[in-house]
Amino acid sequence: MGQVSNNIGLSRSSSLGSVSEDRNTIRAAILIQNWYRFTKARLETRRRYSLSIFQSIEYADEQDQLQVLSTSLFFFPLVPVSHILTSPGVSQVVDEGLSLTEFENKIDVPDSYYGPRLSFPLTVEDANALLHAFRNEQLLHARYVLQLLCETRRVLKEMPNITHLSTSYSKEITVCGDLHGNLDDLLLIFYKNGLPSEQNPYVFNGDFVDRGKNSMEILIILFAFLLIYPNDLHLNRGNHEDYIMNLRYGFTKEVSKKYKDHGKLILCLLRDVFSWLPLATIIDSKVLILHGGISDTTDLDFLNALERSKAGLSVLLMQLSVKCRINRSKLLPRESVANETFCYLQILDILWSDPRSQNGCTPNKSRGGGCYFGPDVTAKLFERYNLKMLIRSHEFKPEGYEISHDGKVITIFSASNYYEEGSNRGAYIKLNPELIPRFVQYQVSKYTRRQNLQERVGTIESSALKSLREKIYAHRSELTSAFAQYDLNSTGRISVSDWAAAMESVLQLELPWRMLRAQLVQMTPNGEADYMSCFYDLKIGQPTKEVQPALVETLCRYRRDLEIIFNIIDKDHSGLISLEEFGQTWKLFASHLGIDMYDESLDKLVLSIDYNKDGHIDFNEFLEAFHVVHRLEKKANS
Repeated sequence: MGQVSNNIGLSRSSSLGSVSEDRNTIRAAILIQNWYRFTKARLETRRRYSLSIFQSIEYADEQDQLQVLSTSLFFFPLVPVSHILTSPGVSQVVDEGLSLTEFENKIDVPDSYYGPRLSFPLTVEDANALLHAFRNEQLLHARYVLQLLCETRRVLKEMPNITHLSTSYSKEITVCGDLHGNLDDLLLIFYKNGLPSEQNPYVFNGDFVDRGKNSMEILIILFAFLLIYPNDLHLNRGNHEDYIMNLRYGFTKEVSKKYKDHGKLILCLLRDVFSWLPLATIIDSKVLILHGGISDTTDLDFLNALERSKAGLSVLLMQLSVKCRINRSKLLPRESVANETFCYLQILDILWSDPRSQNGCTPNKSRGGGCYFGPDVTAKLFERYNLKMLIRSHEFKPEGYEISHDGKVITIFSASNYYEEGSNRGAYIKLNPELIPRFVQYQVSKYTRRQNLQERVGTIESSALKSLREKIYAHRSELTSAFAQYDLNSTGRISVSDWAAAMESVLQLELPWRMLRAQLVQMTPNGEADYMSCFYDLKIGQPTKEVQPALVETLCRYRRDLEIIFNIIDKDHSGLISLEEFGQTWKLFASHLGIDMYDESLDKLVLSIDYNKDGHIDFNEFLEAFHVVHRLEKKANS
């Protein structure tokens, strides 16, 4: 009897112990879950502020470009834009129009060339050969590139400004956003979604070029499929299909490097091709697809009727040119200026604008071009044209897409890893006959598969902070003055609020400076910011061997501005400008900086920097000369 009681007691005790262990296990699981969620939330916060740093710097760079262009046009108000941008001999050849046969007769393809050999009209086999070659990092010979561009221009000229499509002829239409020279993204889209065909139509919504290293290959592939399937592959113009954007963001340099002998002709022909790209696409009379956005003055009927090639080589430059001539009102009749301005602003708005949640239409101060448009602007346009949806691109999105304005506006961005390896997904849209969008996300992963989440975020954060520190270093003098205004006793320390206010007043990046302070500035024991520590241990690499260390701070800030001015003057893209052109370029840039010129000092410098004594200087000599003159001017002004 007693034995039985003991067994029962043991059984009860065992049950209680089991319940206690289960409770401890649950508590442990909850703790682990909370820790995981907290860690993941912190990592996501770091990722998001890193991406906001990249985007703010990108937009600030676009504003700087507009300022430089405005200065350039001040110096060349009476010179036709085409004369500034093109080599006269080359532009004349392009205007006259070379045929396929003429290119074949004038440009030999050597036996040593093992890449694709195209014959026109192109076939699907030709397109497959191009895809295979580009996967293996081969170049298409210049003769075939020029022939392809000539044929593309011929086809584009026959197309309307706004293309109308219907889903009734296919099950779905695929819409892709910015690719920005990322060939791997295009190849992955074709792998996942299939090649363009009559049964598989595509719309590519602009910004094919710049930033990435394979812009030329992307254009060749898209133009090839356009020639094979002109009714099933459609291309809209983006704000980077623009000569001036290409000068600054890499495409011009890419073409010149890959096609040294025929680069000038290819670039000149490309400018013409870009000017003939359609401006928008409409699906089933309900879905409007364009690159940037709309404004409260967007008129689709006007856009469909204008001569789109008149927007020409650069929408930005043309619009700035009109503004310059408005300021010099005697140069054009008032009616002519008004009509021309309206035309360029219409195109500028659809290529550069961004949606915002606030109602109204305001200037896009972040980019310096286009506008911010609110839900009311979208609703008004939809009511006028009986639309259901606006699909646009133009803006980086971490997940590859974003839905706004109560589901009426969709942003699609197809370049994955845009800022850094692992920074974002790319995406494309599948539209069925019911016009219900289906999003497909992807990410080209070369290295990130071998990294965990913390390592990936760390890489993105490190790259973003490096870019931001370079921006800080470039504005060191202005920031030091701004800090000093809060440090009345010259202690070298100010409050975090004052430090953040000074950073924003100078850099104007709209960043969460308080959150970033731990990465950017050292804190004292009493919680103040040691503001000069912003500039400690900044490893700013020298851009060229010829440039002296003293140039670093100056070049961090002005190198891109100098390069775009140098490229405008260097019309033949030879990498050299004459000494006379250097003098002209320096005066232009000195005006941009707001400093006076001393002709005697400049004349002596011009003679001393021509190291080869051949009457020309390259960009490295130009940078060094800029530093010397800038130093002389600062000394003179002091």
